[in-house]
Amino acid sequence: MFWLLFPYEYVDSVFSIDYQKLVQKSYKGIIFDIDMTLVPHGADSTKEIDALFKTVHELGLKTLLLTNNSEERVRRFTKNIDTLYLCDANKPEPEGFLKAVEMMEIKKEETVYIGDQIFIDIYGANKCGIANILVHYVTAEAETKIGIRRNLEKIILKLYRITKFYQHRLGDIQKTEAV
Repeated sequence: MFWLLFPYEYVDSVFSIDYQKLVQKSYKGIIFDIDMTLVPHGADSTKEIDALFKTVHELGLKTLLLTNNSEERVRRFTKNIDTLYLCDANKPEPEGFLKAVEMMEIKKEETVYIGDQIFIDIYGANKCGIANILVHYVTAEAETKIGIRRNLEKIILKLYRITKFYQHRLGDIQKTEAV
């Protein structure tokens, strides 16, 4: 049961992922969470995030934003991003994840989910059999308080690091720095 809380990969940010490697591994679509995965909670998209989506689309990957947020929030976020989205998704319940895959018109085996929360994003994706990447959560500069759930996630991540069997199930998907 614990394996449902373990991500396929754990990286620093969405900018640490080599999306070309995902294409090479035959993935065709990416489902992204928004808040604290792409931007701090409630923030609008940034030029960097807009550019990231452009790059991902140029590689031929489909994208979809899966969020428990309202449509108003998502429309504001996607002002400069051409992507599908599914609001009020009731994550971690499987229906939203599976609907997202259906909306992208690909198979769940061709999909990667990227999110920042173990108990919502990773658990939900694992329940559906969707490969996933946990990113370290994004916070605003002034934000210092973390909740009980984040402290529990730290414990889960310690177990994840000890249990090597569940790590790197996507293989080498991180960008390598030029030396």
